[in-house]
Amino acid sequence: MTKTVVLVGALDTKGAEFAFVKTLIENAGLKTLVVDFGVMGAPTLTPDISHAEVAQAGNGDLARLAAGEHKDEAMEVMAAGLAIIVRRLFDEGRLDGILGMGGSGGTSIATRAMRTLPVGTPKVMVSTMGGGDVSVYAGAKDITFMPSVVDVAGINSISRAIYTNAAGAIAGMVKMETPASKAEKPLVTASMFGNTTKAVDHARGILEENGYEVLVFHATGAGGKTMESLIADGYIVGSMDITTTELADAVCGGVFDAGPERGLAASRAGIPAVIVPGCVDMANFWGVETMPEKYHSRTLYRWNPNVTLMRTNVEENTRMGEMLAAAANAATAPVAILLPLKGVSMLDSEGGQFWDPAADQACFDAIKRNLKPGIPVIELDNNINDPEFSAKVAETMLTLLKGA
Repeated sequence: MTKTVVLVGALDTKGAEFAFVKTLIENAGLKTLVVDFGVMGAPTLTPDISHAEVAQAGNGDLARLAAGEHKDEAMEVMAAGLAIIVRRLFDEGRLDGILGMGGSGGTSIATRAMRTLPVGTPKVMVSTMGGGDVSVYAGAKDITFMPSVVDVAGINSISRAIYTNAAGAIAGMVKMETPASKAEKPLVTASMFGNTTKAVDHARGILEENGYEVLVFHATGAGGKTMESLIADGYIVGSMDITTTELADAVCGGVFDAGPERGLAASRAGIPAVIVPGCVDMANFWGVETMPEKYHSRTLYRWNPNVTLMRTNVEENTRMGEMLAAAANAATAPVAILLPLKGVSMLDSEGGQFWDPAADQACFDAIKRNLKPGIPVIELDNNINDPEFSAKVAETMLTLLKGA
């Protein structure tokens, strides 16, 4: 069966550009389905799904939006409507890949729709924003950004090459078949940091020996968001959340903040989870000179030339303990919390730069104080990176998985 590439864009201003790409993709042996989200005028390329249908899906009035007096409302309506339509096309088996082209506004609308699609579905965005920080547009999804170099406004000697490359990229992605694995294994996620690498590697090895595939995510904000996005999408059977350090950045305003709801995905998805307050001893910042002045007197560690770690205090650890307990309390599947009583990171070991038993204990006490009755708390007289601790994490994960 011939596969379909969905093209999304504002056809009132970019119809010629999409017509060019549409022809190239169809010449490559694929079908196209064109969705128009322009609001200011009639499309110069006839779409398969009109801007009126997109506005209706977003609960908006196209005539009101076309008046041009409600730009903010138009952006929200068309983004919401496009997201609904794109996801529906995927669910109906009518979308095998998606391509968008536009400036900042078009990029915002198109990528919101792309973020509704599962990881692995080909997504290409040709954008004037493509050469900068696109994290707000990508979210936790695998969107491929191609800088447009010039504005998406006409076909010229530069844009012709860019559009051709974009058409070739999405056509190649859609045509490529992922090789089948010899044996599909159930997926378990694990969160890791440089300060917990030893623990995660050991626990991962034990899970893999028992027939699971472990996906490891670097707890850098984006890593935690991506991990939880995959959990929410239903790919994952269990969560070994060994490195919950992103909560420290949420509390302290660090640069690896994954949001205040970090840790809740497994609970909401109803999968077994093991939760560890890993690396909650550290909040992450860029160079020392970028840190808020109020933190200059705190215990700091220059992890590398670009990352500075700040030791969290009793108050901050109390707040993180409350957040970890809340995540466990929301669970609808088996969950357990494991506490390493001799330190939550490599730096937080006896004699280490971040060794602070009082701060650690504040976190542990807040967890136990706020946890629902019946949720097990397993305390071990080990550092998080001791093999006895990581083995217990893996053993507990396996027990919860078998029970589920």
